[in-house]
Amino acid sequence: MSDRIGAPTPSNPLPTVARPENQSQNVSSASTAAQSVAVQQSDNVAHALAGAGGGLLSMALTYPLITLSTRAQIEKKKANTGTLSAIKRIVDREGVAGLYAGLDSALFGITVTNFVYYYWYEFSRDFFQRTTNKTRLSALESMAAGALAGSATVMITNPIWVVNTRMTTRKQEDNDDPALPTSEGSSAAPSPKRNPSTLSTLTKIIKEEGFLRLFAGVLPALVLVINPILQYTIFEQLKQVLEKRRKVTARDSFLLGALGKLAATTITYPYITVKSRAHVAKADEKGNGMTGSLRKIVREEGIGGLYGGIAAKATQSVLTAAFLFAFKDVLYDAMVKARRKVAQKVV
Repeated sequence: MSDRIGAPTPSNPLPTVARPENQSQNVSSASTAAQSVAVQQSDNVAHALAGAGGGLLSMALTYPLITLSTRAQIEKKKANTGTLSAIKRIVDREGVAGLYAGLDSALFGITVTNFVYYYWYEFSRDFFQRTTNKTRLSALESMAAGALAGSATVMITNPIWVVNTRMTTRKQEDNDDPALPTSEGSSAAPSPKRNPSTLSTLTKIIKEEGFLRLFAGVLPALVLVINPILQYTIFEQLKQVLEKRRKVTARDSFLLGALGKLAATTITYPYITVKSRAHVAKADEKGNGMTGSLRKIVREEGIGGLYGGIAAKATQSVLTAAFLFAFKDVLYDAMVKARRKVAQKVV
């Protein structure tokens, strides 16, 4: 008997999967699934680009506060200096450019950091939504998505922030003056010095201290993954509550982002201090480990040593987060509209 299938007849129709109408349905189903994946990927990229753009704009607006807080974090506890006084002393010694030391590496860093973070966050969130068949994530699921995104981001971007911290503090061997003067009776300021470039700082670290030095402070940085987790979880939960009542505006995102970041920064600030000090420590300096560094700071400087520069940092973090979420929502909406226009033209 021949195995060849004969022409279809009423008594001998084609197999179900071989029928033209079902072949069309199979192709359509596969095409729909592929389109769904493509749309989701496009949406992830849109979120990532919006986050990167929002981070870049917010960082540029608040960078002088980062300079103040970072320098204060790596200084030993000394006489109190107000924010305005600290700004004046930096400007007197280094010019206005001193407030923006390391800005280029920071803008590059925040762009890469936010792109990676938001891409992986949206990817992880979509994974949880598909596996749980939920349209909304619980607080625990949001935190898990944030942890995955944050850990990937830290490992990829830590070298960028080591370079940025070195440039911001400008701890040079030929300059014995403290990075952030804290006493009213300081001597006359030396002439401003040219800021080192990002590339020269990177090259110097690798040449003098080795490539692995670019991953200094990675452990406290991984602990600090909880910062954006707390921030984004608080933001998402508050946003969901508000969305039940009305549409969330850019102003709402600004305020909710500020609240989330204020809480997260206050809780995690001691680890930010430890990370900053690890970034500027030389390779031959004896390491104390994360826990040892915390104990050492408390022993030598008191609890207050863990919170050096927190006023400037909290202000900067809150403003940056508020601007970030406001800019991100606006940029994301603009990208979605642009994508729809392109799709309509193609069709």
